[in-house]
Amino acid sequence: MKKWLFLFLFTPLFTEAQSKKQKRALEVQRKADEVIINNLKAHIQFLADDRLEGRRAGSKGEELAMRYISAQFKQIGLQPKGSQEYAQPFDVDEGKKIESSTYLKLNGNLLELQKEFIPLAFSANKKVKGSAAMALRESGEPWFVDVKEWLETNRDNPHYNINEALQQEAVKLGDKGASAVFVFNSGNLVDNISFIKNDQAPSVKIPVVFLNKEGEKKYLQDKFATLDIETNVTIKENKRRANNVVGYLDNGATNTIIVGAHYDHLGYGEDANALDTGKVIHNGADDNASGTAALIELAKMLVASKSKSNNYLFICFSAEELGLRGSKYWIENATINTPTNYMVNMDMVGRYSADRKLTIGGFGTSPVWSTVLTAAADKNIEVKFDTTGGGPSDHASFYRKDIPVLFFFTGSHSDYHKATDDHDKINYDGELQIIKYAQRIIESTDAKGKLAFTKTKEPQMGSSSQFSVSLGVIPDYAYSGSGLRIDGVSPKRLAEKIGLQAGDILMQLGDYKISEINSYMQALGKFKKGDKTVLRFKRGTSEKDATVEF
Repeated sequence: MKKWLFLFLFTPLFTEAQSKKQKRALEVQRKADEVIINNLKAHIQFLADDRLEGRRAGSKGEELAMRYISAQFKQIGLQPKGSQEYAQPFDVDEGKKIESSTYLKLNGNLLELQKEFIPLAFSANKKVKGSAAMALRESGEPWFVDVKEWLETNRDNPHYNINEALQQEAVKLGDKGASAVFVFNSGNLVDNISFIKNDQAPSVKIPVVFLNKEGEKKYLQDKFATLDIETNVTIKENKRRANNVVGYLDNGATNTIIVGAHYDHLGYGEDANALDTGKVIHNGADDNASGTAALIELAKMLVASKSKSNNYLFICFSAEELGLRGSKYWIENATINTPTNYMVNMDMVGRYSADRKLTIGGFGTSPVWSTVLTAAADKNIEVKFDTTGGGPSDHASFYRKDIPVLFFFTGSHSDYHKATDDHDKINYDGELQIIKYAQRIIESTDAKGKLAFTKTKEPQMGSSSQFSVSLGVIPDYAYSGSGLRIDGVSPKRLAEKIGLQAGDILMQLGDYKISEINSYMQALGKFKKGDKTVLRFKRGTSEKDATVEF
């Protein structure tokens, strides 16, 4: 009886003590969460401030962001693992660029650049004035070249390259006394003459300008006319220096988990990748100050974690907005020697809401993910899974090297790639829950060793509704040579069937030369289902032809 009386009296005291303990734990957790949320706000508000001018790759604003991230990594205690402390500089080479000072006047009429004329990439930078008859060639005056007969003569020659022919002709005409060369096509055959920004041909000593069909029909119909001509050509190398930011937590383990997020954005929209108009700052709070801030706070958690069976490499990539250039550069110039276990990428994780759930891509890239992600989930985050390992963010660079990936993303929105993507629209509480979810996933793989890799389906270039056909290739956006080099092909698509491989360079599709990705897209748009043509591509030093039926 005394025993039962003791238990009866003790139970309320025990329950009350447990309740107080739980309340203290909840209060401690609440304060810890509050610290992280305040940190997220500080990171995002700094990175998305107007002072950084949109963090365009290679800009002063990107450098300020790089210094901020480096300081955070140092404070956390991460080892510098760039090539210059935390920074890993690399060149963003976008080939040649036509400057706005370029113009052409014919008989006082100012022609529209791109629409009516373009200088060719091998043109001299020079200003020329003259008076020239199209049918005559006087020394010291501009000369005209009609490529109609060139095209007709070489219409069945698959090796004929009119841009190369024009460069060679311009050298000869400059030596013979021409002050400039004006090229046009009075025939109906496709000429494929364009400004090839990645053209490696040496510049000639005189300006070389092409009048396209619109310019030719408007100004060159009278072949016996004498034209007063004034032109100025200014072409510059479009190259700048960007920086990845790399910090390392060395646990002495065999394998390394990479956590990544790009920190660059669109600047003032100079690279023509903004979805609004005008020279305005694109702060990119969600895209991707949110992912960068999440990476910094996740790094703090993993430094304090008891999970030590992997090393952790934290990389903030630059030039993602220019085609995943930073992540590709790191893969080709890795700053650690240990094998990569898997890669976690956080890109746009700041807009979680009832309408925009968290999507985790890469679910199919390892057989482990199904069990791990399900076990790590909780009621605070509603998740959609996407099996695809590829896609338009930095995890794709790792997936293509047969590395398992996860891609955290809270979805697109009306502010995407616009100047309205600002810090006051971030859901900081939602982002905190996403970071905690990522932490649970990473820690739960600690004892699993190196994860197995599984290939998945991958989105292919040219599959949008504006195209009726596609090859199913994944472009290498960082390639700066002539043609379109591919990173890979999508399974069971046309490119795989005709034998294309990663590293192949697409050169011509039917009558249409491919100089870079834009000309590839234009060429693709000329075909419809059922059409047959020939694809010319380069593999190593050999040129090959493949018959294509869309």
